[in-house]
Amino acid sequence: MKRRSKNATWYSKGDIAFLAVDILLLSVLFIVVLYPLLFVLASSFSGGSVLTGLSLIPRQVSYEGYKAVFEYSYVWSGYWNSIVYTALGTAIAMVVTILCAYPLSRADFRFGRYAMGLCVFTMYFSGGLIPTYIWIKNMGILNSMWAIVLPGALSAYNMIVMRTYFSTQIPKELRESAQIDGCGEWRYLAQIVLPLSGAVMAVVALYYAVARWNAYFDSMIYLQDRALLPLQNILREVMIVNTSNMLYSDVDAQAAAEQRAELVKYSMIVIASAPMMILYPFVQKFFVKGVMLGSVKG
Repeated sequence: MKRRSKNATWYSKGDIAFLAVDILLLSVLFIVVLYPLLFVLASSFSGGSVLTGLSLIPRQVSYEGYKAVFEYSYVWSGYWNSIVYTALGTAIAMVVTILCAYPLSRADFRFGRYAMGLCVFTMYFSGGLIPTYIWIKNMGILNSMWAIVLPGALSAYNMIVMRTYFSTQIPKELRESAQIDGCGEWRYLAQIVLPLSGAVMAVVALYYAVARWNAYFDSMIYLQDRALLPLQNILREVMIVNTSNMLYSDVDAQAAAEQRAELVKYSMIVIASAPMMILYPFVQKFFVKGVMLGSVKG
């Protein structure tokens, strides 16, 4: 007769049924999320015809879509500009967000409630496009990278997430003990608060990076030099070029032009999404932890 191990876990019928339903629902959700990604990737390599139905196997592998995109000379400069705007904009945004969130997380900040109210107000109301354009022009940063990275340096939502984390997850006793040891405010922030806030900082940095990478509207408004345009705007131009002049009298030529436009569209989606898709797995564990700790409490 076999004996039950002390470390063995025993489940009731209700637990088994719950786990089965849970696994089934998560599997369905996983397929729903994964399938569109695989479909777009497979369609970008489809040279014979655009994939139809649920098929994920192209009849003929072709790199024509990617070739058409990278033949456009400004794609490489757009890639570089997007990397610079994303890296520099995220770094500036993180510094501004930390310097705003930390004082507001302090209970002894005299005007903290009023300052917090002003920050929340900006989440619902803004000055508008025309006043912002005039402000950027008067500052002398129009048609420069600073017109892209500076105006959106602070997101009120991200600041609130970080402030909530500082106020709920950093013990107040740490500051009291640090003051006893003669630690100043800047040193306390740099050597104690920030090292303990890696999770929420990774989350907020990812939010800023994704927003910067996908941004295109500000570039359309504030940049006139094509060499300064980010990748999203360049891909928009490529799409317009490949979808224009598609009216042919020959049916075969018309079909070929439409096929090329579809390949270019899917290839652009892969090119634009790949950097963020590669970045996300490295910050996934911080992302989950930071969201749970930074926004649920408080």
